Parts: sequence; structure tokens; C-alpha cells
Amino acid sequence: AYLIYTSGSTGQPKGVMISQRGLSNHMLWMQEQLPLRATDAVLQKTPFSFDASVWEFYAPLLAGARLVMAQPGGHQDAQYLVEVMEREGVTRLQGVPTLLRMLVSEGGLERCTQLREVFSGGEVLTLELAESILRTHDELKLYNLYGPTETTIEVMWQEAERDRVYAGEEVSIGRPIRNTQVYVLDAEMQLVPVGVVGELYIGGAGLGRGYLKRPALTAERFVPHPYSTEPGARLYRTGDL
Repeated sequence: AYLIYTSGSTGQPKGVMISQRGLSNHMLWMQEQLPLRATDAVLQKTPFSFDASVWEFYAPLLAGARLVMAQPGGHQDAQYLVEVMEREGVTRLQGVPTLLRMLVSEGGLERCTQLREVFSGGEVLTLELAESILRTHDELKLYNLYGPTETTIEVMWQEAERDRVYAGEEVSIGRPIRNTQVYVLDAEMQLVPVGVVGELYIGGAGLGRGYLKRPALTAERFVPHPYSTEPGARLYRTGDL
């Protein structure tokens, strides 16, 4: 489906090969679980060098909704984004918490009266920010997304439920999307008990093919799946604890 470069935590760029299967699985999950309507408008403002841009492009086109394209570099200008969203009646927005915090602090989200869904990803969504976003509109829904580039955009999601956030409950990264498995394992690839620290491993339809022309690194990060009966099944080692 596509090749995209990421540096991750190493700082060394590497080309991640994502399959059509993985992309299709993600987009079908999104439309089934978080459907767009023909009257919706999605803001596309993420540079295409980041995989978060992929669903900004495809989600509205697959659903017959409207794709609103921001100008190049527009993602760095909060005031410009607010003007575009307000003028075009954007109903769905995604962004990293740093950007969302800027939009909230400048009163921008309050002006976007058509906005009904905000998606946060790429950084930790703090309780304080989640509450600030939800208080901008009574009907606004907020979702927290998690996923490495190697596993096709996002693989886990959680709605930030208003009552729980207002009660002081942190927003987790939630549960896996369809056809995805997530494990917390120790150094011996054994499942750890609830409450014990372990490394997050991801398997399923969204798993990338590996790194372009980097077989050693691919073997290091895409490891045999010890809990699958499917021949050749693998897990991705996220490095996240």
C-alpha cells in the first residue's frame, strides 16, 4: 500500500513497508466503529510524511464525506487552522496534544461549532487537556489513539468519556482495533500479570512487512508470534512499557 519513513525512538530513519491488507483493515474498522456521514468534513492538515495523514485522506473519500485540505505548513499555524475549520464547517479533527493544546488555549475549538469529533494521538493525552477539550462543546466526542508506524497508523483506541474525565480518571490507550492482538510480555516473551510492567507487543492484520532493505532490523523488531497457530505469524516489539 505504501512505504513511509520513521525514525521512532532511535533517530535513524527507516522505511516501513505497509500492506494493502493492513490499510484496508484500519480504514474498514474506522468506518464501522466511527462512521463518517456524507454531511461530515474532515480536515487534512498532517504532512504526508507522517502516517496519521493516511486516514485523513482516505476516511472522507471512502465515506463520501468532504475532504478539506489545509495549505502546506498549515498544521503549524493554529489560528489559520481555526479559520479553515470555522469557514468549512469541519466536523472531524485529529492532532497531536501539542497542537490541540494550542487550539484550546486560543479559544479556537469553541469557535468551531460544527466540530463533533476530536482525535488525539502521537503523544500522551493528559487529563487536563482532555477535560479542556471536552468542555468546549457539550456534544463533542474525544478519542485517544495509539499505534506505531510499523503497525499501520493506529492499533488501539479509547473514547475519553466525559463523566470519567470530569471525575479525574486518566484516559488510557484503550483496546485493540479489529483483527489486532496486543500483548504485554516480559523478557522471556511470557505474559505478565495485571499490574506488572512489561513490553507491549502487537500482532494482527495491520503488522507491516518490515523495514526496506533492513533484514537484520526487521528480524529484531518483527519477531515470531509465540501465541499464534498461523504459520509465519509475527509480533512487533514496540519498545513501549
